[in-house]
Order: sequence, then structure tokens, then C-alpha cells
Amino acid sequence: MKLEHHKQKVASFPKFLLRLGRYAIFAGALIFFSVFMGTIGYYFFARLSWLDSFHMSCMILTGMGPVAEMKSGGAKIFSSFFALFSGVAFLSITAVFFAPIVHRLLHILQVEKDNDEIDK
Repeated sequence: MKLEHHKQKVASFPKFLLRLGRYAIFAGALIFFSVFMGTIGYYFFARLSWLDSFHMSCMILTGMGPVAEMKSGGAKIFSSFFALFSGVAFLSITAVFFAPIVHRLLHILQVEKDNDEIDK
């Protein structure tokens, strides 16, 4: 979905909510994919149960830290790379979710600025 140009009017509130919903669904899909990959990795590399793998994946992805000790070399390598991925993913997912909100705010401020310049 294209965003409006800075010279165009601000999108209506229902259109904005639809856009926000689409971005939220995409951010949710990224979260689901990240947790899924982490759960699979911890299950196979660290030999954790499915529930513990899911818990570990969620805790690492949100930046809370590990909850289980990694005993094998493969588990430690996976956990390290998943932690690096999680740091980037967390920031990226946050940016995707807030993009339409920030765009709308900046667009409103730009439109108000343009209107003020026209009035002078």
C-alpha cells in the first residue's frame, strides 16, 4: 500500500487504521516466524522440550535473556546467532509496527507547516 505524498492530504482515520492493521499483521508474521525458527533451533540444537524451546525463544527474542544453559557447542553457536538475529529483529519489528504512526505524525506536521506558509 502506497503512502500519501507530503503534498497530498492526510489519509482519513479509517484508512489510517486499515494501514496500521496491515502493518501490525506483517509485524505479527515477523514475530511468529522469529519465534518459530528459535523454537525449532532450540529443540534440535539444545535438546530442550518444545515448551522450553518456545519459552527460551520468546525470552531471547524480547531481550530478557536465556533461561536454560546451553551444554553442547552446536547449541551455544545457535544460541549466539539467534541472539544476534533477535536484536536486529526486535528493532526491525518495532520499526515496522510504528512506521504508519510516525508517518502520519510527520505528515500532519508537514501539512500544518505548508498551510501556515500559505496563510502568510
